[in-house]
Amino acid sequence: MLQSKTTVRVRYADTDQMKFVYNGKYFEYFEVGRSEMMREIGLTYKSIEESGYHMPVHKVHIDYKNAAFYDEELEIETTLTEIPKLVVHIDHTIRSIDRNVIVLTGYVELVFIRAETMRACKPPEIFIDAIKKYYE
Repeated sequence: MLQSKTTVRVRYADTDQMKFVYNGKYFEYFEVGRSEMMREIGLTYKSIEESGYHMPVHKVHIDYKNAAFYDEELEIETTLTEIPKLVVHIDHTIRSIDRNVIVLTGYVELVFIRAETMRACKPPEIFIDAIKKYYE
């Protein structure tokens, strides 16, 4: 299993009039978690794009548990539980470090597409080679 943890601090610009983190910001936090997980295994979105692929989001789901607030430090836990055959399913849990509560759980599903055709394809070797050691 491939798992990564990273932290972010809630900026004032991330909050809404109720002083909660605006719900759309969590999708950005998911992306921070994914990007950092991939960077940790030596694979960046830039390197994927340079190999002729893109990873658009196919589906997103969030279960809100608790609000997050300005200046809180949040931990983003990002997990890839299996080697994908087609759809890359990534689970996320965001916790408030300050209050020791789960803010939300959710997932993102991405697919690979070939840049030249813009058609979906199986995950390329560059991706499989980077993650397979976590599943042996």
